[in-house]
Amino acid sequence: MPAPMPAKTALDADAARVEAGPPDEAVGPLVRGVGVLRRLTEAGGTLSPSALERATGLARSTVDRITATLSRMDYVRPDGRDVVLAPRVMELGNAYLAALRLPALLGAHADALADELDESVSLAVADLDGIRFIHQATRHRAMSVSFRIGDLLPAERTAPGSLFATEWTEPDWTRWRARRAADPTDAAFPAVPPLHPPTDDSAFAERVERARRDGWAVDDQLIEPGLVAVSVPVRHPGTSRAACVASVVSHTSRHSATDLRTTLLPRLRTAVTAMESALRTAPPPEPGPPPAGLATWTTASKHQLGRDFVESLARGLTVPAAFGEGRSALSLSEVARATGLARATVRRALLTHEHLGLVRAHPDRTYALTPRILDLGFPPLSRTTLPRLAEPHLRLLADRLHEPTALAVLTPDGTEIQYTAGASASRVLTVHITVGARLPAAATSLGRVLLADTTTPLPPALAEVRARGYALVDEELESGLRSIAVPVRDRSGRTVAALNVATHAARRTLEDCVHQVLPTLRTTADHIESDLRTASRFTHIPAS
Repeated sequence: MPAPMPAKTALDADAARVEAGPPDEAVGPLVRGVGVLRRLTEAGGTLSPSALERATGLARSTVDRITATLSRMDYVRPDGRDVVLAPRVMELGNAYLAALRLPALLGAHADALADELDESVSLAVADLDGIRFIHQATRHRAMSVSFRIGDLLPAERTAPGSLFATEWTEPDWTRWRARRAADPTDAAFPAVPPLHPPTDDSAFAERVERARRDGWAVDDQLIEPGLVAVSVPVRHPGTSRAACVASVVSHTSRHSATDLRTTLLPRLRTAVTAMESALRTAPPPEPGPPPAGLATWTTASKHQLGRDFVESLARGLTVPAAFGEGRSALSLSEVARATGLARATVRRALLTHEHLGLVRAHPDRTYALTPRILDLGFPPLSRTTLPRLAEPHLRLLADRLHEPTALAVLTPDGTEIQYTAGASASRVLTVHITVGARLPAAATSLGRVLLADTTTPLPPALAEVRARGYALVDEELESGLRSIAVPVRDRSGRTVAALNVATHAARRTLEDCVHQVLPTLRTTADHIESDLRTASRFTHIPAS
């Protein structure tokens, strides 16, 4: 790997490889499409086409064709004049996290430790000479840790980095020194503040030796003033190598670095022992069904969209979907069978992904996803909320029906609803939705849908709502106001919010509400639930 060039953005270590030249068989459109996703990720998930043109150096026509293809895949969506990342792009990172299994096996232990200590707890894996977070249990305080799943941090500024570096070979240290020489202030890592002035590299080597001796490490305000952490490696069963590193993170107003060692380290070690036991006793994963019809879908999309659909980009981005739980390492033939793509197409896609750092080739001629695939959209979307997921769908629904629509949740006492998102309609006579407003739950369609999922035993009216799957309220809250609502369910099937459309009695009859509005309302709820299932597979998505 050539020495990195000075970087302006977080992912230019890979960009340096690209600039050095892809292999002859690399898929050019796939390289460019991944570049677009990365620049969107670096920008927090939103860029205008002209900003993408500047950030990628691509021609505007190329940017337009790539974003049209990514939009067809539902990896990005238009929002006014901007291009925004869509929740479905998290499928790429989900495939890696499912194949890794660590979040599924260890996440509950990390969450329990966070509850016990009332401090943030994270799990991180090594990513070349950096670390990348794969699980976060964050405390909700005015001042709290704000790292996201998928964020990449330089190893030398973290406690986990010192522990991972105890396993580095000389080529690893050479790569690290080259990166430090090219980027001494860490400008290539937007998840951390830049270093001013740069630190002495020998200090990191000393911390690594201390971590090697102690078996744990402390971050005493290495990332920024006030932030402290203590970390312990979680070892692979039967080996001395770290599968990941667990950390307890706090700030100096609550704990000093000495406090972390004396107070929190023993409890962290106990939790890590439980994590290592979970890894030893975990049964072999049962492979889920591989994706189906991907090759057929890309061909059909090409026929429908013509030159605006870049088929080689779409097919290249379907390759990560072949991986997942029980499918962590796959041969070329297995990827081809899972995706329905030709072996030659899969081979070129895998070569391209390997060049981009998203796939690693093993000596046994199998391939595995790397943590770097989390660069593609995961960090900005891992901190989303249900209202943010729902907002674009609410706007489309309001535009289609020319009626206002809203999302609401129950208040903790279950007596009121609180509006969390809404979209208005351009009518003279309309319902105005104010986010944060509250109304009596029993008098609203939104409230009745929510109560029908939480109240036991159910009164007859709510039992009917649950049975038919919607609530229709006719001029009960206010004269002339009709409203119909349906539930929004999470991955477990639990109702976490309700979605409604409101109208005036003079515009739509009750039959119109059921036969004209309800089907479209249910379709919108399905789309929101689909986004929620994808986004919440390895992250916590607040309902409000």
